[in-house]
Amino acid sequence: VQLQASGGGLVQAEDSLRLSCAASGRTFSSYVMAWFRQAPGNQRELVAAISGGGSFHLSSSVKGRFIISKDNAKSTVYLQMNSLKPEDTAVYYCAARTSGTWYYSASMYSFWGQGTLVTVSS
Repeated sequence: VQLQASGGGLVQAEDSLRLSCAASGRTFSSYVMAWFRQAPGNQRELVAAISGGGSFHLSSSVKGRFIISKDNAKSTVYLQMNSLKPEDTAVYYCAARTSGTWYYSASMYSFWGQGTLVTVSS
């Protein structure tokens, strides 16, 4: 499985961005897809995840502001980020598991995209 993330950039506080992650593989619809982020000096943390069946998880820090969704026909997962805050600044990574459920731990995901930088200025 290969993952290609895109959509990062420099925005101001309260702006919006949409990240995309295109995946290879014939069974994307069954993948568990996740977005992690890592700020300098911090561990990689789970931001959002969506299962093959469509159930999703959002971390408490982004709930109400971010939306995760996927388009199985395009083999793509999205992270719509609204009301961005400076503390959202990080490199965002998409990750995938080919089955099962989502996990908080990055070690449970076998496949990773290259990361896309999101910078939110105050």
